[in-house]
Parts: sequence; structure tokens; C-alpha cells
Amino acid sequence: MIYFTSDLHLGHNNILKLCNRPFSSIEEMDEHIISAWNKKVKKGDKVYIVGDFIWEKEPEPQRFLSRLNGTKILVMGNHDSKWLNKINNLSDYNLIIADKIVEICHEQKVITLSHYPMLEWKNSRKVGSKKLGYLLHGHIHNNVREEYYVLFNKENALNVGVDVNKFEPVTLQELMQNNIDFKNKVLKK
Repeated sequence: MIYFTSDLHLGHNNILKLCNRPFSSIEEMDEHIISAWNKKVKKGDKVYIVGDFIWEKEPEPQRFLSRLNGTKILVMGNHDSKWLNKINNLSDYNLIIADKIVEICHEQKVITLSHYPMLEWKNSRKVGSKKLGYLLHGHIHNNVREEYYVLFNKENALNVGVDVNKFEPVTLQELMQNNIDFKNKVLKK
């Protein structure tokens, strides 16, 4: 099985306030995310993490990595380079570092993975075609600032962040439904 997620910010205390996350402490948030991950993700599964996996100042990122099931493929986000420097052997944690932009084919869809949202990506304008390309992005969390409305109006731009996806890795179908629900709420359709 293949799952997607981003912006977990494990170990980041301020993220609770910044994103109004429904947890009373960083420990509660971390434990909830790890538990939800391991309920879904099994040993042979892959999880694409579209940036900001662990807080950049985390002194012991291994304490999270060692507890998470599956192969973890990290598309770099703006908070990932510093904690990665503290890991000696990525393979010990089934962690693969990918480029900042990754293209895959999954469920017969062309998918671009980028931590930062973009306005254009491969096949982004082939609306109504089986060749329509999808963007899976993070970075904006559950932020609904007006400049993001261009993304909210694109059915093929999907926010993979945990703040929009129930704090768990999601399949492509779950991701699509969660984004429809979130966008409808924001745009009040």
C-alpha cells in the first residue's frame, strides 16, 4: 500500500498553537500521530512524506524514526535538513531522501510531489482528461489565507498535510476526499 502525508512537525511544540492542533501537549500530539501511522502503515508499505517530517531542532530524531512502520520516502521540506544531519545511517530507519520535487505514477495518475505548492506541474491543465496531473503539496497546513484560494479551486491540487488529513497518512482516495471536504468548507460550497 502507498500512503501520503506531510507537515507532521514531530517534536515541534509551537505547531500546536500555530495550527490550532487539538492536542494538550506536544507529547500527546506525537503519540497520536505515531499511533495513527502504525495502525494504517504495515511493514511492506510506503509512505511519501512531503516535507516537514520532524522539527528541525529535534535533538533525537531517531526516537520518532525507529517507531514508524514502513518505508519512508522524504520529499524535502523547509524544516528537514537540520534533523537529517543527526542521522548516521538512513537505511536503519527505512528512510529514503528524495529530491525536492518528485514525479510518480500511482493509480494511473501522474503525480507531482512538492512540499511547496505550485501553480503549474506536469499535466496540470489537462482537466477532463485521463492524463490530468495531480499536485500533492504541504507547507500551508490548514491555513486559509486568500492567496491560497487559487489552490482551493483546483481539484487536482491536494494538500497532503496532517492538519487537513486527520493526523494520519492517507491513501490517494482518502486524500482526494479529505481535500474535497476541506475545500468545500473553506469555499462554503
